[in-house]
Amino acid sequence: MCTNCNLSTNFDAARSDAFGGMLLDTMNKGALALMLSIGHRSGLFDVMAGLPPSSSLEIAAAAQLQERYVREWLGAMVTGRVVDYDPATKRYHLPAEHAGFLTRAAGANNIATLTQYIGELGSVESRIVECFKKGGGVAYSEFPRFHEVMADDSGQSVLPALFEHILPLAPQIEATLTAGGSALDVGCGRAKALMLMAERFPRSTFTGYEISPEVIEWANAEAARRGLDNIRVLHQDAATIKDDRRFDVIFTFDAIHDQADPAKVLKNIQRALKDDGVYLMQDIDTHSEVGENLAHPIGTLIYTISCMHCMTVSLAQGGAGLGAAWGVEKAQQMLNEAGFRSTAIHRLSHDIQNAYFVNKK
Repeated sequence: MCTNCNLSTNFDAARSDAFGGMLLDTMNKGALALMLSIGHRSGLFDVMAGLPPSSSLEIAAAAQLQERYVREWLGAMVTGRVVDYDPATKRYHLPAEHAGFLTRAAGANNIATLTQYIGELGSVESRIVECFKKGGGVAYSEFPRFHEVMADDSGQSVLPALFEHILPLAPQIEATLTAGGSALDVGCGRAKALMLMAERFPRSTFTGYEISPEVIEWANAEAARRGLDNIRVLHQDAATIKDDRRFDVIFTFDAIHDQADPAKVLKNIQRALKDDGVYLMQDIDTHSEVGENLAHPIGTLIYTISCMHCMTVSLAQGGAGLGAAWGVEKAQQMLNEAGFRSTAIHRLSHDIQNAYFVNKK
């Protein structure tokens, strides 16, 4: 029980004890999230999913990792109720029911991918605390792995669903790209979605706009390695796009809410789209009012990522600091203000994070 509380006749001791217990559970689960991320990045979950009950030495050998580290990691997995352990044989086993949420084979169900955000955000915690005191923000360049983690995330939620679920939300897109159209991805990151489309629709041309030199270099090198001559990724700030009625299709994948000037970016996209074109915007599926997000399955994670990345990188540029939880209501309003005459909002059953906005000029 809390011993420093200002007790009153209305003080609920049971509620206090329950809250204290929740905080202890939170600390354990926060630590567990870091270890889940390590299990994902090291490949341990993928290896263990294919092993019978095994010793730490056998698991380390199969994963080609150091046994002492694997053994300590397994301690966190056992106490975190992720991995089963038999004290008599000292063998560890990853149940199939758990592997279905922890391995790369699980696809969009792989929650371990999301746990990578915890360590990445923790690396800038001190800088964020300074921003609480002095204002401003933390720049993109101070997040060494964020593009990599985002690519990993979208690689299991967006890319596998691109042709079967996402593009069919606007049938006009596939018809246009099959015939030979022009497509733009604003804030394309590593351009993995564009590359898939460039392979699928060789008669079309694909352009990616991105501001990270390292990401641009990687994307263009990868496109060249794949022999894709109908795609190029260019250095272009979304706030200074000058294209006028140039593209048949424009995409943004999780790219609007962290812009310095999202309203201007949406207007630039509207202007760059041909009069009969389609703009498909994938962004975070929340409500604009925090009270309506209480039942969101990853609401706390979204607000945390927003505070420690999406919002702060915008504020670092003197921007609006819109944040990841700007909500579908605010998004609808801003799309209307940008000049889009109609917007249809879609959700996919496999995707708990995102909403898909199909917009006509």
